[in-house]
Amino acid sequence: MRKIIHCDCDCFYASIEMRDDPSLRGRPLAVGGRPETRGVVATCNYEARKYGIHSAMSSARALRLCPDLLIIPPAMEKYRIASAQIMAIYRDYTDLVEPLSLDEAYLDVSGTDRLHGSATLIAREIRQRVAQAVGITVSAGVAPSKFVAKIASDWNKPDGLFVVRPEDVDAFVAALPVSKLHGVGKVTGARLKTLGVETCADLRTWELDQLRDHFGVFGERLYDLCRGIDHREVSPSRERKSISVEQTFAADLPTLDACQQLLAGMLDQLDTRVRRADAQNQIQKLFVKLRFSDFSRTTAEGPGTALDEEQFRLLLATAFRRNPRPVRLMGLGTRLGSVAGQLALFGGQPDAPVRETV
Repeated sequence: MRKIIHCDCDCFYASIEMRDDPSLRGRPLAVGGRPETRGVVATCNYEARKYGIHSAMSSARALRLCPDLLIIPPAMEKYRIASAQIMAIYRDYTDLVEPLSLDEAYLDVSGTDRLHGSATLIAREIRQRVAQAVGITVSAGVAPSKFVAKIASDWNKPDGLFVVRPEDVDAFVAALPVSKLHGVGKVTGARLKTLGVETCADLRTWELDQLRDHFGVFGERLYDLCRGIDHREVSPSRERKSISVEQTFAADLPTLDACQQLLAGMLDQLDTRVRRADAQNQIQKLFVKLRFSDFSRTTAEGPGTALDEEQFRLLLATAFRRNPRPVRLMGLGTRLGSVAGQLALFGGQPDAPVRETV
């Protein structure tokens, strides 16, 4: 039986700023871009969240929700230093640490003898050490799998610890709303609700073939997750290969122009995710994914080392021309490579051709 801890810093960027300037505490605060430059919120503190503000929201809308909101620009170098301190603490307990971003990681402590091998005691001590050494709080979840540990870490936020023991996993997952399952967004959640499915217990009444018929390959993932099944291992060598954003529309977009009008807003969201992952220097390709009203899909992809809006518009036009039907889903993304690979792109080697997949 594995012992997995998911650690997630509480409103990381904002917490670092409040640590360094205590006068910011107690007031609505966001870290992100300016509203006049179509900036978006990277993160915000809990005082701001009371107004409905959240990450990836446009800064202009955030200010409409809370006119007293203070928005400050990100200081990435400061956040990277804090992240390195935190990851070093994690690795003091196990080599099996899988960072997901600057402020989030999985730890597999199954084989450690520290604190009598108790994942609960290890998580508690980690949170204390981060608070003392870095000056911010971390919420943690402990469970036998990555899926359950990640949900557990959000259970008692902020500054919380929640443990799901092996014997409690089945009941814990059964009671979860299906919206907690990874990959279930607003559209899929609404579709499940129309089918009479609101909890994982409801979803368990569906046969695998039924889920495949309604949701394709994703139905297989739903079948496992609603039962708490997740065999993924914590992989310290895990290399993130891409970053993307996508949106499923309540009403299909009828034309290319309608898609183009939404591109800038989605590109802002993608930029936020790339910066949060500190991956600006790893971008090697750009891609646009479309799913049409007849559920066919296509992806247009080409070389690029930055989030260039004009390049995304060209890729979007290429993808749309293949099947000019109304669009129900649009995605933008980047393929990532190592820094060495990034340098090689400028080393005189021929550019990779545009790859088009259907």
